[in-house]
Amino acid sequence: MPSQAPTSAADPETSRRPGERLLVRLLHLYFRFARGMTFGVRAAVLNERGEVFLIRHTYVSGWHLPGGGVEVAESALQALDRELSEEAGLALTGVPALHGLFFNRHASRRDHVALYVVREFRIESVKQPDREIAEAGFFPLDALPDGTTAATRKRLDEIMTGAPPPAEW
Repeated sequence: MPSQAPTSAADPETSRRPGERLLVRLLHLYFRFARGMTFGVRAAVLNERGEVFLIRHTYVSGWHLPGGGVEVAESALQALDRELSEEAGLALTGVPALHGLFFNRHASRRDHVALYVVREFRIESVKQPDREIAEAGFFPLDALPDGTTAATRKRLDEIMTGAPPPAEW
């Protein structure tokens, strides 16, 4: 299991490292011209031990559900499978359930995210740190690492309690 990120009194989604806000804005500026709207996927990968797979990026604070952008000519499920392979070393072995489609105004005024619940998967490789992912691993749902984002906690709570998802991430 990866080591836990340092505890922060502030919400990791609003307290950013120097340069982080600029990098996120530059990426979204690029996508503004490359895409009319940004559309991404995330996965709540849950194993039989009651654990969820989380990642910590090198370029944005906090622990998140794995995922990323849907590319041109790619379906949401193809993007999900690709992102799980790249960010987590996991492969889908069944059809994931769509938990919800969210407007993510924290990322930009044009960003939408489809969140899938993945229970059928196989581990292809143990994710090693790289330029994008600093840490990754499974964590017990009742002991998420310090720095897990508020949105990640909310989505997991909705999934586990059966609460309906809101319109916004």
